[in-house]
Amino acid sequence: MSIFEIIMLACFGAAWPFSIYKSWTARKTSGKSIFFLFVVLAGYAAGIINKILYNPDPVMWMYALNALMVSVDIVLYFRNRSLERA
Repeated sequence: MSIFEIIMLACFGAAWPFSIYKSWTARKTSGKSIFFLFVVLAGYAAGIINKILYNPDPVMWMYALNALMVSVDIVLYFRNRSLERA
């Protein structure tokens, strides 16, 4: 388990609640890139797979939590896009 990996995931993880809140309250897709969100989600998925296959440790749950928050932001993106079209 690397302290630097934990710090990196904690820092990235700290930003997602703010992004989710902005998506929830703004109800707009402006300023969001769905491509970026999917790329980040793919990165967290790769981190989880790496942890499962090669280096299982509790840090995997930090990857999973971050992936969950990105997934929520993706769902909100599509909700907001639907609201914009209506």
